Amino acid sequence: MHLQPGSNHVSPSPEPTVSSQPAQPAGVILVPEYFHQADMNHLTIMIADMLCRLTAHNDQIPLTSANLTRFHSRAPPQISVYDYLRRIVKYTSLERACLLVILIYIDRVCERVRTFTISSLTVHRFIIASVTLAAKAVCDSYCTNSHYAKVGGLSTQELNSLEVEFLGLIEWRVAVEGTMMQRYYVNLVRQHSRFEIADSAHPHHQHSASNSQDDEDDNMTSSPDGSEDEPGQSEGSVVAETDYVEGLRNQWVPMGE
Repeated sequence: MHLQPGSNHVSPSPEPTVSSQPAQPAGVILVPEYFHQADMNHLTIMIADMLCRLTAHNDQIPLTSANLTRFHSRAPPQISVYDYLRRIVKYTSLERACLLVILIYIDRVCERVRTFTISSLTVHRFIIASVTLAAKAVCDSYCTNSHYAKVGGLSTQELNSLEVEFLGLIEWRVAVEGTMMQRYYVNLVRQHSRFEIADSAHPHHQHSASNSQDDEDDNMTSSPDGSEDEPGQSEGSVVAETDYVEGLRNQWVPMGE
């Protein structure tokens, strides 16, 4: 997976020639060989970083009326991509596969619609629509659209409309094979300077930075009233955040409305 000048895609890079690994640089975190074993925090960081690089690149492309879609907002939402992903992970028990499928869906959409770009105006809506579809396509259980809408800060009607449009953009190609997810995972890790795939022959060398995330995670694992919540609760688990959700809805009115 790589970015090329003038490209909107995050397609997998050609597999590099296997060679002896150099000494591990200071500060590099070793992650498991397979995506289903990866720490959710680490995977969220890597995917958020990839999406931020995409938005930074594509924000330089002039916006015209011909490029507007339902995914465009009037202004960038006031929540970072990373925090938005963490919010979704917390409140929907999102699986690792669904995070990786976001990147795969980007490629599928851009293959068909060359004018579509992931920018600061489209990335949040694209994420929540991708997650909603990915969960239904690759998971045994998933939340209702009304729950995903509450978590994402949209009305259920708006999310339903995004879902229908998304299906049209990718021609209903929502299924993704595990081998493709693994390929995207491997190349995602290779493009991030902070992470490196651990040598499977020395699994005891694998290092987790989960402890370094503890203070940061407290902000996402506690509900606004200070109580602890478990991920993937019923729809009522995010009702306490009504004001926050309403604020997002006000920010995210599509340009076409």
